[in-house]
Amino acid sequence: MHQPAPAPGTPPKPLRADAARNRAKLLTAATRLFGERGLDAPLEEIARQAGVSIGTLYNHFPTREAFWDAIFPERLAALERIIESALAAPDPWDGFVGYLEGLFALQAEDHGLNDALAQRFRPAGEVEQACHRGFRRAELIIQRARDSGQLRPDFQPEDLVTLIWAMSQVIRESMAIAPDAWRRCLAFFLDGLRAGAAHPIAVPPLAQGQLSEVMRAR
Repeated sequence: MHQPAPAPGTPPKPLRADAARNRAKLLTAATRLFGERGLDAPLEEIARQAGVSIGTLYNHFPTREAFWDAIFPERLAALERIIESALAAPDPWDGFVGYLEGLFALQAEDHGLNDALAQRFRPAGEVEQACHRGFRRAELIIQRARDSGQLRPDFQPEDLVTLIWAMSQVIRESMAIAPDAWRRCLAFFLDGLRAGAAHPIAVPPLAQGQLSEVMRAR
């Protein structure tokens, strides 16, 4: 007999002890594999390392996105702390630099987070919402640095997205060979972003729709 669906707002039933253990093992394996291989890590390998069947995996996490929503809050909380520190920095330029250095260091530590922020896979659910919140707050970091006269005035939030996307490729391709290569690239970028070194740019930043199309055309 078909069981009626729980009423909206009804808390989920607690998992049985064995089911809770399986879920915990799956999350541990997924965290490790997504961090090592990126968000396209095989789900079959996650199940194998967790010591459960692929059917058990899908019972707990019906989609790859469900895994992300369970795993990424901790990493996104670390990003929130970087943003808070940047906004609280007495010197807005130092805050801007600290934000970029902290962000890219997080990405270099975790292939999955690097993939998520570079939108190699379309984010969904809580991950998507958190990315949008982080971007809106990053706009405040940019505005502070521009208002201080230290960041070139034509640098736009859309340029930040392009920079994150470009650096994510450097991080992804160099991580196994030269994991700190991104730091040299960032140093060159930052020198070019100082207001005193700015020259007029004839090409406008990409529009939001163009950004989405470019980042997902892979």
